[in-house]
Amino acid sequence: MSTIDNRTDAKETARRLREPVEEARKLARSLGLDPYPVNYWIVDHDEMNRLIAYGGFQERYPHWRWGMAYDRQRKQGQFLGGKAFEIVNNDNPAHAFLQESNALADQKAVITHVEAHADFFANNEWFGLFTDGVDDRAAADRRGPDATAMLARHADRIREFMEDPEIDREAVERWIDHVLCLEDTIDQHAAYAPVKQTEEDGEIDGPDPEAAIEELDLSAEVTGQVFDEAFFADSSDEDAGFPPEPVEDLIGFLAVHGKQYDEETDRALEMTDWQREILELLRREAYYFAPQKMTKVMNEGWAAYWESMMMGEEAFAGTDEFLTYADHQARVLGSGGLNPYKLGKELWEYVENRTNRREVLERLLRVEGITWRNLESEVDFAAVRERLEPPAWVQNVSGWLESIAPDDSRVDADALAKARDGGIDVDRYPWKVLTYEGLAQRHYSLLKPQSRGFLERASNSELESIARYLFDDQRYDSIEAALADVAYTRGWDHMRELRESHNDVTFIDAFLTGEFVTANDYFAYEHSHKTGDFRVSSVDPEDVKRKLMLEFTNFGKPTIVVEDANYDNSGELLLAHRYNGVMLDIEEATDVLKRIFELWGRPVNLLTITTEFDDRDVEMARRRDQEPKSVEVGKRLRYDGDHVTVETVEWETVEHLAAEDIDYDTKPDEWL
Repeated sequence: MSTIDNRTDAKETARRLREPVEEARKLARSLGLDPYPVNYWIVDHDEMNRLIAYGGFQERYPHWRWGMAYDRQRKQGQFLGGKAFEIVNNDNPAHAFLQESNALADQKAVITHVEAHADFFANNEWFGLFTDGVDDRAAADRRGPDATAMLARHADRIREFMEDPEIDREAVERWIDHVLCLEDTIDQHAAYAPVKQTEEDGEIDGPDPEAAIEELDLSAEVTGQVFDEAFFADSSDEDAGFPPEPVEDLIGFLAVHGKQYDEETDRALEMTDWQREILELLRREAYYFAPQKMTKVMNEGWAAYWESMMMGEEAFAGTDEFLTYADHQARVLGSGGLNPYKLGKELWEYVENRTNRREVLERLLRVEGITWRNLESEVDFAAVRERLEPPAWVQNVSGWLESIAPDDSRVDADALAKARDGGIDVDRYPWKVLTYEGLAQRHYSLLKPQSRGFLERASNSELESIARYLFDDQRYDSIEAALADVAYTRGWDHMRELRESHNDVTFIDAFLTGEFVTANDYFAYEHSHKTGDFRVSSVDPEDVKRKLMLEFTNFGKPTIVVEDANYDNSGELLLAHRYNGVMLDIEEATDVLKRIFELWGRPVNLLTITTEFDDRDVEMARRRDQEPKSVEVGKRLRYDGDHVTVETVEWETVEHLAAEDIDYDTKPDEWL
């Protein structure tokens, strides 16, 4: 335990939390988690607000955005009743900050929550995409991003630029503003790697044949005869096609090929060393934070699941703390809007239940005389649940301590001997006597009250699918024999496998099933042009999934790619918006184009698609109690340093950007 300052209150809080930290870490490992080591810091309210504004770190580069975030966080707590319990960062070791004014129940909940986050950071492969690119010092399975030191180095470097008497501080701040507008325009699915400009990159501006001909000082007659329109058209086509494929890492592309716009000369000049270095520093930070945005639902749900397991089911919260803890967790899970804690926890519980159900059904379908067609009539599911109940000593370790067999695979023999000698307080920490297998049976999900009925809810199609792929290498004479072979750890094992490989988009796509949507009462809604308000549009699982996928694809932000760095053979940049049914905010898009212009030094273009409604059609649809039909139109935005133009383009120009099978009638703030 550490403190920011030598405050007496912080020291006392740290002393009280030393044992909970140590025991929570041991419990997490007993449950199968493998987290980074965590350093816990005790901070006061103001320090917590500053850390939240800084994204969980104690030092960041100088910029007004941090002050704005701090002020927003402070006012949220002051006027809206918001309360910060903790913040933890992805690092090895991870750093977690606890607010000293929180009750002990809250501190213990935070510690269990943090340990689960640290496990997710350490084992999810999307976080490894950044780690593999920057840290080759440690063993491959335990690398860390060294984020605290990295961000501190970035802060020092940018501060050096700002304090350099030969560099205008305001110019540095403006440059950072330009880059931050693009912080999500990276290739989030690629491993981080630094980019550097090389001689091979060279100039990508196409030749200007008209200017070259003017320098020859030929007569108009000769020019017209030799250099006709066909010549210029052919010349324009020769150098088309850079980059050869669309580039998603816009920041990286600009770091290599971009230039600065010089207002005095009205020309594009090479970036200075400090400009290019800041571009790469901020790009590295964007890649560092990307996995946290890509796994928000999974990560928070994972932490909420294991926090609930440790605090509630393993009674890490004392009897005098449980009500406080339960009340606060209910508020977190019950908060409005798209709640990643609630959605994530429900999805992880569904994965666990579905995996355990499959394990039990695979055993039952191997019993002689039972098939997927007659399983419902041949099996008494109430009796099955009774058979799956753990023995009394697993549920009540302290009450059966003297009669527990030390050679049972569910028992830690050394811990059992120590407990019998009084070395372990089994009333307080009964889990210490059990192994991972014992804890899995103790907390078997299908036996929990909230999961009652889940086993028999398996559809005929699921039963048929399970039966189709069963091998006949193992058959049972009775249901009792089949249930004796149930692997109680299968649910947790599968959860850890999924935790390693998925992000929010793939996780939701795989497990937001019709069964889940129905059981948890999810629905889709839209803004109605007919009534002017919001209406439930569908309870179909595919519609609900589509809405959620829109929310998490590319962090819920527009996907912008580089299509042509020599557009119209004039050195202009052509970007393209991969339209997913959600229109760009044209006003905001033009503001961003102005920022990109400063990083490209020449005119910037953006292709996109908009949906338009005819006023007459809207009125007619309203009278007929119908929704009006929209028309998709291609648009090209262009900023040349002085003016923004928006023009309609042929559909063939943007057809490759159009979405397929997407609900077109929504906006980001209308998603679930």
